[in-house]
Amino acid sequence: MSISFCWRVLRIKTNGICVGDRYGVKQNIKGEGVMANSTVRRSVNRDRRRAGQEKSKSLPLITRRFAAWTVEVSLIITSAVVPFGLGVYTQARTEGTQPINPVLATAEDAIATTLALPPSNRPQQVAPLTNWLWTGALVAPIILSSWQLYLLAKTGSTLPKRWFGVRVVTAAGNPAGMRRILLREVVGAWGVPLLVAYALWHFSSAFPSLGMLAGFSLLTVLGEGISARFNRYRRCWHDLLAGTYVVDANRSYAALLGNLRPATSPLIPQYAPYAARPVPTVTMATAVPPRKRQRPDWWRWMRRNPGFAILFITLSSMAAVLGTLVGTQVYIQTQANQRQLRQQNSQQFLELVQKLSDNAPTTVEERRKAITALGTLNDPQALQMLVDLLGQETDPLLLDTIQQTIASTGLHVIPHLRRSNQSIANALDYVRYSSKPEELTLHQQRLEATQRAIANLLSIYSGHLNGVDLSRTILGENLTDSALPFALFLDNVNLSGIQLRGANLNQGSFRGTQWRSAGEDRRWNTADDRIADLSDAQLKAANLTEANLSRIAMHGANLTHAILNRANLAGTNLMGANLSSTQIVGANLQDVVLENASLTGTDLAAADLSRANLRAARLGRASALGTQLQYANATASDWRGADLSGADLSHAHLKDADLSDSRLSGVSFRNAQLQNTNLRNADLRKADLRGAQLVQTDMQGAILFKSPSPDQFIQAPPEAMLSAIVEGVDFSNAKNLDAKQLAYICTQGGRHPRCP
Repeated sequence: MSISFCWRVLRIKTNGICVGDRYGVKQNIKGEGVMANSTVRRSVNRDRRRAGQEKSKSLPLITRRFAAWTVEVSLIITSAVVPFGLGVYTQARTEGTQPINPVLATAEDAIATTLALPPSNRPQQVAPLTNWLWTGALVAPIILSSWQLYLLAKTGSTLPKRWFGVRVVTAAGNPAGMRRILLREVVGAWGVPLLVAYALWHFSSAFPSLGMLAGFSLLTVLGEGISARFNRYRRCWHDLLAGTYVVDANRSYAALLGNLRPATSPLIPQYAPYAARPVPTVTMATAVPPRKRQRPDWWRWMRRNPGFAILFITLSSMAAVLGTLVGTQVYIQTQANQRQLRQQNSQQFLELVQKLSDNAPTTVEERRKAITALGTLNDPQALQMLVDLLGQETDPLLLDTIQQTIASTGLHVIPHLRRSNQSIANALDYVRYSSKPEELTLHQQRLEATQRAIANLLSIYSGHLNGVDLSRTILGENLTDSALPFALFLDNVNLSGIQLRGANLNQGSFRGTQWRSAGEDRRWNTADDRIADLSDAQLKAANLTEANLSRIAMHGANLTHAILNRANLAGTNLMGANLSSTQIVGANLQDVVLENASLTGTDLAAADLSRANLRAARLGRASALGTQLQYANATASDWRGADLSGADLSHAHLKDADLSDSRLSGVSFRNAQLQNTNLRNADLRKADLRGAQLVQTDMQGAILFKSPSPDQFIQAPPEAMLSAIVEGVDFSNAKNLDAKQLAYICTQGGRHPRCP
């Protein structure tokens, strides 16, 4: 007997399952050869998979239903998180070369506003691959959710529901259809629970904590799902809303009178959607005859009362025609009135222009009235005319009238003033070295007039400047030689939300000025916060004492010789900024970004720079007496010749930093990272080095203790009070230690291979 015949007999007798050896038949067939193990293994694996599926489908339906729901949600979240994470990874390692997708920007703003996310510094330029990946993170969940809804509507099961043997059907046992599924999922399962959670979160003290929103959402969604526990047929609220049932896809159910319910017919003695025993299938044709489609009530009423129906239709048609005619006439009349008003304004504008012309025989009082009338026209031409007059008039009385009129027109005149300011500044640069001093003086006076007008508007409309764009406007460096030179004075003014990118604000006074405020939700650190933009602005010698500059954009700003004492700069982006010789005494600089910034000669006494980013910053000869620098990232920073006496650098990252020739007396280096740090000739007396990582740290000439003077007549303080704390510190990997340093380290409890 051949091997193949024997194998077929064995499979037939055992219903397709091999007996004896599961990986061959040589135990049952002697001398006949060995079956191919690959065929047997495939059969065994297939049997195992079937057994696993049957085991999973033997779980309670409520368990499988929850497992399928978990997999569905996990797939949607993964489809968004994975491409977004890859996009962030790509953006961090690739230089941006194209603007961010406007759809992404709009979606980000909408999501941030809805969820009250903290304001973020969105990159203006991103890598092409990042754009594609972030677009995929936005589109993929929408496509996947739509596909799952389509499968659920047409087949009754998504892929996870099919894996776990779960099906959503109507009372007749058919797939629910798109209308019912949208009502079930979008409204019942997710819409109403999430809306309730959002309302509870937004109008409670938990706002704007995202953790609390996630907790509320989880409670409402799971609570809506647990509602099935209190229903006779294990139907959730969204099933009741859509008229659907969740059944076992591996069983057959009877449809009786169009309802899945415990039947009173003898054909179905007992039924429950989650019952353990199967129910015999009874088709609609054998159970009950199909019901005829019934007409709606309004149709039956019209058939019974044709006269009233015709009268109602006639009156409705007449009302629709009459409403259309009236609406058309109102629209035509409105347009005619607007045209007439524009014509009147144009005629009045022309008359006022004639009165204000140089050749017009008008008195000063008449010109003043004409200027005031221009401000009431509310017309762009009139605003531009006022701005032009501001740069042309020389009469102080008329100039004062123009300033007052411009201030009364509101912020609509800002764009006109900005263009005039930039135009005059360009002309001034052109004639600066001209041989005509009177022409230079004239341009200086015109520039000062626009500066005064802008400053008046900023002061009058304080707190309502969100979105006002004054980028590259010249508001500083007054060059006039008049007796009353212009100075930008905006103390205690609310300038939150203003755009001053590249603006000239040199020597301006902004004491106590608010550059950031909470938005409409009155909550800080949310997406609608009003944040000013001072990127690349010129603020030389500006006075910003006690100003609120928290989290605003100031990268590339020039703050040379500025005063920032006690200012709030927490979280501010000052990357690449110039703060040389700046006073920042007692300021709040927590989480500030000062990467590649210049702080040469800056006074940082008593400032708080906890968790600050000082990577590659230049702080030569800076004064940081008592400065808080815990957990600061000062990698590759330059502190040569700086005075850090009494500063706290515990847990700071100072890898590759240069602290040579610096004064570090009393500095706390507890648990600091000092790998490859340059401490040459640094004064480390009274410094606390416990827990510091001294790997390849250059200690050449570093002062660890004060040597007693041989000719000292006055008693000196104890040596321990003037010596570095090195107990338990490992100097094994430090370099350039001399004999005196080693002797001190060994006697004070430090560790080194050369210690006895």
